[in-house]
Amino acid sequence: MKKGIHPDYHPVVFRDPSAGFAFLTRSTMTSGKTIEWEDGNTYPLVDVDVSSASHPFYTGKSRVLDTAGRVERFNQRYGRT
Repeated sequence: MKKGIHPDYHPVVFRDPSAGFAFLTRSTMTSGKTIEWEDGNTYPLVDVDVSSASHPFYTGKSRVLDTAGRVERFNQRYGRT
């Protein structure tokens, strides 16, 4: 690898505030916020909107959309005459 052309790859904590879920991983992402992790070290903190702890697909709380009803209504309004 060439020296000096790659971004800094370091430990970062990603947190989903809506689910109260956080995990430590490595990333090139940076942040002005920091958090003290379970191991006693301080890491940059990145807040995310959705994680596996809050996404409906992973939690099993997904909603089934009535796409057939929507298509029927669309065709009634704007369908061919």
